[in-house]
Amino acid sequence: MSVSITAETPLQDDIRRLVAELNAYMMPLTPREFQFQMTVEQMAEATLTLFVARDAQGKPVGMGALKEHGGGLGEVKRMYTLPEVRGQRVGAQLLQRIEQLARERSLDRLVLETGEAAGFEPAWRVYERGGYTVCGAVLDYPDSGYSRFYEKKLS
Repeated sequence: MSVSITAETPLQDDIRRLVAELNAYMMPLTPREFQFQMTVEQMAEATLTLFVARDAQGKPVGMGALKEHGGGLGEVKRMYTLPEVRGQRVGAQLLQRIEQLARERSLDRLVLETGEAAGFEPAWRVYERGGYTVCGAVLDYPDSGYSRFYEKKLS
């Protein structure tokens, strides 16, 4: 699928709707205390760059973000594509754009947390096809059994 991917503010109505769709998708999959959602206001912080994939009509069909933690470490956050575009490589394109920015900013390693339950298989495929490998718990996420962690070395 042909999409345009640009860095955008999350403080837009259509992005707020996309974030709400992501949250609604995740709610039944993992106990609430093991979901690490961010509000759009948190996503607007200076350490986070949000990329939005838009279709030819300008509709947002996916998003993903890079959060910088310092010390050469970045985190992939809020990856989501609408169900109707899954399988069309939109997630892979977003992940590539995140990695491009991480390299431009001289980050050495990217990590991420995603769910471990049924329903997260499309995400696992995107990360594994992108060269990410399963690792132990990262950052301050608990090793609860409800999360799966990935990493990719960029250097």
